[in-house]
Amino acid sequence: MGHEAKKHEIRTSWKMRTLGILAGWFVRLLSCTLRMRVEDRCGFTDRSSHPYPVIWCVWHSRILAVIMSRKRFCPWRRGSVLTSPSHDGAALASFARTVGLEAVRGSSSRRGSRALKELVGVVRSGRDVGITPDGPRGPRYRLHPGLVKLAQVTRAPILGIHVHFGRAIRFKTWDRFALPLPFSRITIIFDELLEVPRELDDDAFETKRVEVECMMRAGVDDLDLPTHDHSKRKRNSR
Repeated sequence: MGHEAKKHEIRTSWKMRTLGILAGWFVRLLSCTLRMRVEDRCGFTDRSSHPYPVIWCVWHSRILAVIMSRKRFCPWRRGSVLTSPSHDGAALASFARTVGLEAVRGSSSRRGSRALKELVGVVRSGRDVGITPDGPRGPRYRLHPGLVKLAQVTRAPILGIHVHFGRAIRFKTWDRFALPLPFSRITIIFDELLEVPRELDDDAFETKRVEVECMMRAGVDDLDLPTHDHSKRKRNSR
């Protein structure tokens, strides 16, 4: 019983919440300096084109850039992001609220089923959901099935989002997290929307998962990024 309770525990602390708030304000200031260009393949930035909720799909290393782009290109859309129930997730939840988003706490290994139910409720209330399908611990660029399951249950389309950085710091984390440098250029690509049928057997579900993963990996320009690289500029200078 104690192990089960610990499995569903949501961890937090005032230190992590404060860190998230400070990071949120830093990002709001940083985003003011960035030169962002958008490539809209599905008309998503047209306010009248997509009044229904969608599931934002973005790799973990690029979530920061996508959050910054939302405020600039589609500030009218309300949404929530999925963050882990760990202490790190507490900081991310506070960060999300500081930049105008709500947060649902959960992951594939902890609170997975409960988080899925909460996300279904978010979509049915008319809000978008943002998910990093290779998070919170990877493997990098490997799409976990939870995102496809959410799309299957809610019938909300999946919006794949790709990000290309002009200049960015690459951290030595499992995802090679990218922090764009001030006054650099970012290209945001909103890909075609993908629908997931309600009725799928196991084989068809896996086929759809692979389809979404291939679509997301096709928009990545650093699949072969070595572990010792810190920036795209350093990589390109070789």
